[in-house]
Amino acid sequence: MDREIPLVPDNTANFERIFELLRKEYPNAAPALHFKNPLELLVATILSAQCTDRQVNQVTQKLFREYRTIEDYASADLTEFGRDIYSTGFYHQKAKHIIASAHIMLTEFEGQVPYTMEGLLRLPGVGRKTANIVLSRAFGKIEGIAVDTHVKRLSRRLGFTQETNPEKIEQDLMAIAKRKELETLSMTLILHGRKVCVARKPMCEMCVVNELCPSSRV
Repeated sequence: MDREIPLVPDNTANFERIFELLRKEYPNAAPALHFKNPLELLVATILSAQCTDRQVNQVTQKLFREYRTIEDYASADLTEFGRDIYSTGFYHQKAKHIIASAHIMLTEFEGQVPYTMEGLLRLPGVGRKTANIVLSRAFGKIEGIAVDTHVKRLSRRLGFTQETNPEKIEQDLMAIAKRKELETLSMTLILHGRKVCVARKPMCEMCVVNELCPSSRV
């Protein structure tokens, strides 16, 4: 069991009201990663693991000028590419994943970014979170909900799930939210997690849903 997030009672009955209040608080919840096409989004999302969107955007501002096509990534030198993305952290592994993904897209997907969950999961470094982001934001296809550290934390604190596994949390959220709202739900929870319901000391006194939250300290 996750020690940081104590188990709380089931609170799914209040989901709609909580989501409504949070949507009013964050009416323009939108992705923070900068991209112009599916390939850029895929690369940026892989780079965003264990890194802030702001830092990724700083790196990709230059990266996307130098690497424009899948062929560019496939032919990249691992050491040089690692230096290009160094500040995003775990740069060696990320570089390997991106270059290997480019090779797979060239050989198995006709030089295109896969537009199915199954296809995206064939790429190294791509799990359901990354795949959901690419599908929804690049192709307008809602297959599930991207569960990052914020979505996981808030879903448990708010009593929407008692799971710790991201895929099980995703299933629980899909059971209570409308499919067309999953992308908005993910971004809304992420923003609230960054600004108010932070990991160590959540600011419950300024939270718009503190009266409905079973983890509230006020």
